[in-house]
Amino acid sequence: MSTFNELVDDTLLYLLGFVGTQEQATYLTSSIDADDLTLSVADPAVLGRGIIEVDDELIWIDDTNIPGLAVVAPPYGRGYRSTTASAHATNTRVTAAPTLPRTVVKKAINQSIQSVYPSLVAASGTTFAFNPAISTYALPAGAKGILSVSWESLGPSREWLPVRSWDIDPQADSTAFPTGATISLYDAIVPGRTVSVSYYGEPQTLSSASATFASTGLPSSAEDVIRLGAAYRVVPFLDMSHLPGQSAEADYSSNQRQGNPAMDLGRYFLQQYQIRLNEESQRQISLYPTRAHFTR
Repeated sequence: MSTFNELVDDTLLYLLGFVGTQEQATYLTSSIDADDLTLSVADPAVLGRGIIEVDDELIWIDDTNIPGLAVVAPPYGRGYRSTTASAHATNTRVTAAPTLPRTVVKKAINQSIQSVYPSLVAASGTTFAFNPAISTYALPAGAKGILSVSWESLGPSREWLPVRSWDIDPQADSTAFPTGATISLYDAIVPGRTVSVSYYGEPQTLSSASATFASTGLPSSAEDVIRLGAAYRVVPFLDMSHLPGQSAEADYSSNQRQGNPAMDLGRYFLQQYQIRLNEESQRQISLYPTRAHFTR
């Protein structure tokens, strides 16, 4: 499965085209710490005064030293626009005036992950030994519902028999059950046998650049759903710089260009997102059909 950084790269390909937008870039010729204001780069001429991007950090540059192969940030320049100032390694790419900052795309990806629930759920499982003196067992934190419950029967067949009578409490007393989720079993199960519970919860957002899509809890087939969801959220901002200002010159200029093509592209991405989300939702329903059960 893709890492967080690879998801960002793939989403940017959706948004900027495979070769249509070629941003000016160079690279660091020496590493920098989070508080360094002078950056040594291979070609400072392509950067100039303004915003640059190094990894996920935006930096404001107000001086370019071409003979010295360096650019200089003011005291407020690191961690610009609420990004995080951090250390960067030698040979890291430095992009001039990024069209869509990576930090913006990462936020859109996580918003997309959060929004697919409950159409898509993160399915997982847990097991425990049955104790006839105990009817209620803790489930892992975040469990919201049950997909199936079964227990391993006696004998060489190793058959897993369905549990027909159970109840889930996704808001259990955290004092007695620290995970905040429990399942209560009411069937006659042989003491000591293993009980298997398949449950679902909300997908988890991504944080570190190396985190894989698997850590969201979503199936690998849903990767493109998340990319399309991020794309439709971000693409309208490509037109922001073309919006007319409050002046006669700006109004005249705005009449010379087609209005809001990115909005049309955003509607296309939204349509594709809704189609794929519905397909993946139907796929999960077929994999995890609703099972009848009884509660106390």
